[in-house]
Amino acid sequence: MKLRYLLPALVILSVVSLFVGVSSISPKALLNFQSEETEIFLISRVPRLISILLAGAGMSIAGLIMQQLSRNKFVSPTTAGTLDATRLGILVSMLMFANASMFQKMTVAFVFALAGTLLFMQILDRIKFKDSVFIPLVGLMFGNILSSIATFFAYRADVIQNMSAWLQGDFSMIMKGRYELLYISVPVLIIAYLYANRFTVAGMGEDFTKNLGLAYRRVVNIGLILVALITVTVVLTVGMIPFLGLIIPNIVSIFKGDNLRKTLPHTAILGAIFLLVTDILGRVLIYPYEISISLMVGVLGSGIFLYLLFRRRAHA
Repeated sequence: MKLRYLLPALVILSVVSLFVGVSSISPKALLNFQSEETEIFLISRVPRLISILLAGAGMSIAGLIMQQLSRNKFVSPTTAGTLDATRLGILVSMLMFANASMFQKMTVAFVFALAGTLLFMQILDRIKFKDSVFIPLVGLMFGNILSSIATFFAYRADVIQNMSAWLQGDFSMIMKGRYELLYISVPVLIIAYLYANRFTVAGMGEDFTKNLGLAYRRVVNIGLILVALITVTVVLTVGMIPFLGLIIPNIVSIFKGDNLRKTLPHTAILGAIFLLVTDILGRVLIYPYEISISLMVGVLGSGIFLYLLFRRRAHA
């Protein structure tokens, strides 16, 4: 798995993504800047591509950071309750701040996502039986508790239909003016790269980290803040995308090892490629209709997750 193979694949899939859709757009038509095809291309197709790239890279990096800090290959925003805590935060912002702006909703959701992730890490510290499969099961149960709380209050407030929008990740509604929140992921990813070596050291344990003169708790908190920021921006903009932060870091680690500084670029690019492939498939399988990205990633991701699970068991 080398960048010289991943980058051309990313470029080719990006070009394909720009020209796949219900509205037929030809490269020749784009030469006319006043045409309807050019308007659709700039308002819908380009923002959709940017959203896919940022969401794919962001969620994959979030999973990579969580796996490193928790020292468990099956921990991710999906299996640690981060996505469910974000959903609960969005519900609270909807109920308590009905006229809140997108930034205010993001702030409330970020607080809940960070609190939920920190709580999971506290639970992780108190578990003595740290089996690689047992830990994510605890995370899934924790996430289901948060999801049940959110569903209960959504039902009481009669906003179940509104909440369902955050459950189904969907790029079909992405257009100019509705995706810019994802740009927050760019500085977050840069910070993640700058802190990559610290995250790698923190993944070796608290005692080892302190012996090297690093503040273990501060490094962990920075990592969790980055994870919460990425998760919130993706959920608010696109919706919930399961398994992406779980499977991509595992695939990369099989070929590149566990050094974050080396694996982070590969993880980001492969995450974007995987999301591009699933999005293109979702657009062409039942053309002219579209399958939501959360369903496509959920089906393919769960299959890959099971393979990784059995593979780890076979090598144990």
